[in-house]
Amino acid sequence: MSTKKFIMNPRPSKQVNPVVADQWVENTAPADSEPTKRLTLDIPASLHRAIKAQCALRDKKMVDEITALLLQQYGNT
Repeated sequence: MSTKKFIMNPRPSKQVNPVVADQWVENTAPADSEPTKRLTLDIPASLHRAIKAQCALRDKKMVDEITALLLQQYGNT
């Protein structure tokens, strides 16, 4: 069995200021994509579990599914 190796940028520590954390997020996006912004939402735990479970069943990332829903509602402006 062969192992695949890949390089990941290290996560910023919890002590890092928000500007550095934002830079880390922007630097992890593909070069040809639009810059990203972090969005924090407080949702009921049951809704979070439902989204997470459905995404796991579909082998999708939560961020991709939620982004698709937001684009459906608000368009790609």
